[in-house]
Amino acid sequence: MSFWQYANPKKFTETVTPLIPWILGLALLCLAGALVWGVFFTPEDYRQGATVKIIYLHVPSALMAINAWFMMLVASLIWLIRRHHVSALAAKAAAPVGMVMVLIAIATGAIWGKPMWGTYWAWDPRLTSFLILFLFYLGYMALWAAIDDADTAADLTAVLCIVGSVFAVLSRYAVLFWNQGLHQGASLSLDPEEHVADVFYYPLLVSIAGFVLLFIGLVLLRTRSEIALRRAAALERRTEARLATGEPA
Repeated sequence: MSFWQYANPKKFTETVTPLIPWILGLALLCLAGALVWGVFFTPEDYRQGATVKIIYLHVPSALMAINAWFMMLVASLIWLIRRHHVSALAAKAAAPVGMVMVLIAIATGAIWGKPMWGTYWAWDPRLTSFLILFLFYLGYMALWAAIDDADTAADLTAVLCIVGSVFAVLSRYAVLFWNQGLHQGASLSLDPEEHVADVFYYPLLVSIAGFVLLFIGLVLLRTRSEIALRRAAALERRTEARLATGEPA
């Protein structure tokens, strides 16, 4: 069966509805396990002390903040190319989730940064690019809310998503582009010599899995809600049109 069958709102809703509780349940299980493992069963870092344990919230939320925007980009491109409404609604649904991930990353980074850098905020390249990404999330959501016609809103927000992807890339690779920032290098790397020690690495992977599942579950849930709202709005317009012509509702 074709992947594009799920572009049908009814088929999409019927498919994801039974999956959402399982995905969210598994996400909460992973997050709870990772936090208990990481907070209570890993040692303090020899330089950062107990503050290193913020890594289990900061790194996964930062990864998802960036990847959420890339997911919105893919969904927006599908909308522009194939005009599938589910993809546009999925991008719209992902934006608030991605914005919350940015806020978690910035807040936990500030808490982590105070004892390490002596300040909650610095105009570091990665921090600055994350702040700009947050503003793009706000702008994306505001543009959806400001335009009444759904297709026009989907078109314009898709263009904004393409432009904002530049800052998503900068947020991901700012440490590599600019060496003068305060922010440390990547916590995860294909080179085992560069990423964090294994004692922190494995619970971090579980936490990342939890954040990924949480993002997927919330986006599916919100997309289903957006489809229902779109359907309700269409029925309302149809009823109003019938009443205006004197037909029974």
